[in-house]
Amino acid sequence: MGTATTVRRALLIAAVTVAPVAIVADPAAAAAVYYVAPTGSDSAAGTQAAPWASIARAQAVAQAGDTVYFRGGTYAYTRATTACPSQTGRVDAITLNKSGASGSPIRYWAYPGEKPVFDFARMTDNCRIKGFDVTGSYLHLKGLEVRGVPQNNSLNAESWGLWISGSNNTFEQLNTHHHMGTGLFINGGGGNLVLNTDSHDNYDLRSSDGPGENADGFGAHYTAAGRPANVFRGCRAWWNADDGFDLISTYSPVTIESSWAWRNGYVPGTTTASGNGNGYKVGGFGGDYDAGAVKHTVRLSVAFGNRAAGFYSNHHPVANDYFNNTGYGNHPNFNMLGIDSAGAAVGRGNLRNNVAYTGTATSNLTGTTASNNSWNLGLTLNDAQFQSVSTAGWDAARQADGSLPALPHLRPAATSTLVDKGTNVGLPYTGSAPDLGAFER
Repeated sequence: MGTATTVRRALLIAAVTVAPVAIVADPAAAAAVYYVAPTGSDSAAGTQAAPWASIARAQAVAQAGDTVYFRGGTYAYTRATTACPSQTGRVDAITLNKSGASGSPIRYWAYPGEKPVFDFARMTDNCRIKGFDVTGSYLHLKGLEVRGVPQNNSLNAESWGLWISGSNNTFEQLNTHHHMGTGLFINGGGGNLVLNTDSHDNYDLRSSDGPGENADGFGAHYTAAGRPANVFRGCRAWWNADDGFDLISTYSPVTIESSWAWRNGYVPGTTTASGNGNGYKVGGFGGDYDAGAVKHTVRLSVAFGNRAAGFYSNHHPVANDYFNNTGYGNHPNFNMLGIDSAGAAVGRGNLRNNVAYTGTATSNLTGTTASNNSWNLGLTLNDAQFQSVSTAGWDAARQADGSLPALPHLRPAATSTLVDKGTNVGLPYTGSAPDLGAFER
């Protein structure tokens, strides 16, 4: 029986064991505090009264446990740290390669109440560009806006807002958007936590694969087997030309929880079709069977209005866990297309306590294990089962602590047939049993 008395989303940090990333809440306990400002100078002292001008200068000095505060304003970049080795080479605007330590990360934080904006729109490098290239580990970035990484030729698939190959980092309350490629891309690192972060309006119009084929909100790819899970919690992905979340070709587990994905697969802000258009693309290896595949988890999350599937197994060879999610107005809401060792299409997924409403409910369920979902229980759903079915306002300002806005949208009404119809999957709930979908009433 459930005994929790607060909203499920707020309890997840305490209730669910996730990536081993320490979030240090008291920067006053750090060894040193430094400051960077758009009006600063790298020859200054790095104090609040005499701030530096660049994150590169701060990294040269900061040590494990230190905090670097960025004052509000725009930090504009026009050239990378190195010249392009070729038109298909890769360069960085910002390279974070110095690591903190377990329990003592180096913190790169927005100064409280201010918004530092890292703007890469005017970069002229004629090759693939990473806005932030994070190769270090035990770092904590918080409260930064990252925007506008371009592609300056048509020979490459995409550029990236943030590229992460380090491990045990935290990326908190970031706003990454309007890149010609994926907003935040984990490539090879493990144990990273992406917390309360938004990625939106990304569109790779100059992609060598065709416009819109590679600009996801969030990506996690190519991590080696045996590394701890990368976790996305409290994140939002919308108006991305390809997918909201893409977990293709990774060999360590990924967990996505309490996150929202909507209107992906279109040229941002329009109804013009673009890339694949899935809310959550959960694994897969390019349509091939791979014996090294691992199970991923998506729970307590929402997908609506995406051009293709809300939740998509993408030919994944093993069954992922899909628990307490809500799909609304996707095509379909849950597509469990998997692949077996002979290369044949088969349903793959463990589905519990999910809701599929409007759009197309499901596809490729044969072979899955599915129970206590709205379609298994024969529930007749209509708008009155929810406090609201509005698709507006999901991009509202976050709460003061960075958590998702408290909206009535797609939450069960008090008399809803979704209430207490779920089964216990180890997540907090109220009442005699979990409610169906991403939210408790």
